Amino acid sequence: MAKRYLDPKADLTFKKVFGEHPDLVVSLLNALLPFKNENETITSVEYLPAELVPENPLRKNSIVDVRCKDLNGRQFIVEMQMVWSQEFMQRVMFNSAKAYVRQLDRNESYHLLEPVYSLNLVNDVFEKDIPEYYHYYRMVHEQYTDRVIDGLHLIFVELPKFHPHTLSEKKMQVLWLRYLTEIRENTQNIPQEMLDTPEINKALAVLEESTYTDEQLYGYDKFWDIIRTEKTFYHSALQQGLSEGRAEGRAEGMKEGRAEGMKEGRAEGMKEGRAEGMKEGRAEGMKEGMAKGSLSEKQDTIHRLRANGFDDKTIAIATGMSIDEIRDYLE
Repeated sequence: MAKRYLDPKADLTFKKVFGEHPDLVVSLLNALLPFKNENETITSVEYLPAELVPENPLRKNSIVDVRCKDLNGRQFIVEMQMVWSQEFMQRVMFNSAKAYVRQLDRNESYHLLEPVYSLNLVNDVFEKDIPEYYHYYRMVHEQYTDRVIDGLHLIFVELPKFHPHTLSEKKMQVLWLRYLTEIRENTQNIPQEMLDTPEINKALAVLEESTYTDEQLYGYDKFWDIIRTEKTFYHSALQQGLSEGRAEGRAEGMKEGRAEGMKEGRAEGMKEGRAEGMKEGRAEGMKEGMAKGSLSEKQDTIHRLRANGFDDKTIAIATGMSIDEIRDYLE
């Protein structure tokens, strides 16, 4: 009979694999943490109690964590985040900073502080504009990136983005990520490279359904029901927020658009009004000017004819004007 495996990302299985087998969590951490040389490699760990944090009623069961420290005092927080939310990064930073601060008693010196590494495995895509699945945050000088304040190391892994055939990461990193993304209830065949790796083989054995009680399996199924419910609540709240945001945005946009339109309309109207007024003013001025010019020219003509001894009747015949009009021009 073929073996049936459970999904390693569930609360029950994740804590059993990485919270009860120190050698497996050591292997996972060494594979996924951004260590630069062999001196940073973890050799052994001891488990620490999980922190009690305020619960979000919509996502209180979607985060599974394991905490431990090594012989040098470095602390490691491994979290499986099933449902992504905007406040998750702040929660990670808060818990990591709290773990860092709590290393010292009141009378101890700061030089005793050791780094805290937070490894966060996210079963969702949250950096949609970044193709890479691995994100490492630390305190680095903005200009001189070789200057680093050691203390908090935050690592986020977007599991849905992981594709082993496109990557060149170290072998154990690929194998552990394949373990987390490929193994589930319907898995029929385990890749030979997983079976040939002692740590992965042991982690697979922990997932065998036959090793769990009926009560544990009921809790396992219940966990996935809760995750589906949390996803539904979260996405419903997100869609409602988007809908309300769009409605408010449209209303505000229409209000601002009307105000801006009226402002632009008044400005354009004044501009067109000035242009039209100037055009009409020029036309009217030319008309009046021509009329005045014509009057002055007629007066000059009548005066010249009079000065040359012509009488009003002769002037009337020469100009086409009546004798009364001639006398009016001369007044």
